[in-house]
Amino acid sequence: MKKYTYTEKKDTRSGFGAGLAELGRTNPNVVALCADLIGSLKMDKFIEENPNRFFQIGIAEANMIGIAAGLTIGGKIPFTGTFANFSTGRVYDQIRQSVAYSDKNVKICASHAGLTLGEDGATHQILEDIGLMKMLPGMTVINTCDYNQTEAATIAIAEFEGPVYLRFGRPVVPIYMPKHTETEHENKFVIGKAIQLTEGADVTIVATGHLVWEALQASEQLEELGISAEVLNMHTIKPLDAAAVLESVAKTGCIVTAEEHNFMGGLGESISGVLAKNNPIPQEFVAVNDSFGESGTPAQLMEKYGLNDKAIVAAVQKVIKRK
Repeated sequence: MKKYTYTEKKDTRSGFGAGLAELGRTNPNVVALCADLIGSLKMDKFIEENPNRFFQIGIAEANMIGIAAGLTIGGKIPFTGTFANFSTGRVYDQIRQSVAYSDKNVKICASHAGLTLGEDGATHQILEDIGLMKMLPGMTVINTCDYNQTEAATIAIAEFEGPVYLRFGRPVVPIYMPKHTETEHENKFVIGKAIQLTEGADVTIVATGHLVWEALQASEQLEELGISAEVLNMHTIKPLDAAAVLESVAKTGCIVTAEEHNFMGGLGESISGVLAKNNPIPQEFVAVNDSFGESGTPAQLMEKYGLNDKAIVAAVQKVIKRK
């Protein structure tokens, strides 16, 4: 099995900041808007280099979405920035009407997703945002796993025509995916195309966001138990790479999905739909079980809500018995 290692950890939101800064230098149509969270979204460098292409909206997220939609009419490519909770739940009507229904080229960039914003508190967490956004017709939904992939995705969505929800996080996590400049790398980021990280014969593990690294750690532990796991990094949740899933499960015959999100409305549910129509097989979900989060450190919360390598190993052992 291919082993993945890392030499550095960074937060994925900093990958967004790096990608946005590069777009500021290379794409004159890119503009940025923020709802009073410049530091948290790592937008400082873009603002420093492009002060006339930045709009501080303040704590008025609905207004920010409306302004962003209007900017697209003049050919601008607006990137909005705030926490995932405020990027989706607080402004859902504005996104639905002004962005999705109107098919506006707005890039909704959301930090502090899931549980791992930790100490910022339970009321700032959201575990429903993927479901909210994937249900909107025409909305592309991306959930990146590390700094490099977030930087690559930020750059890629500027060239992609149509509304996008880009989801990333607060905690520092291992960097193990290639930089966006490594265009020939087998694991390069392409919107809508899953990345196979390991080959396996006994079970397919499809993970997204912070759970991709946990899936890789789980696959090594499973190998020691004599279980061969194939791991897919499903960074794009919509459009889903159904072909990659079906190709993998044709070999393995069972699947575990892993995500930092409610099991209802998330990645696992999307994959269940693909399997139901094409190849019904046993599936287990590593996800939050229909509850809100709470305050705590990221590690404490991932442990309590069963979102780590240990939970993935247990889910694999369970699903294999159902084959």
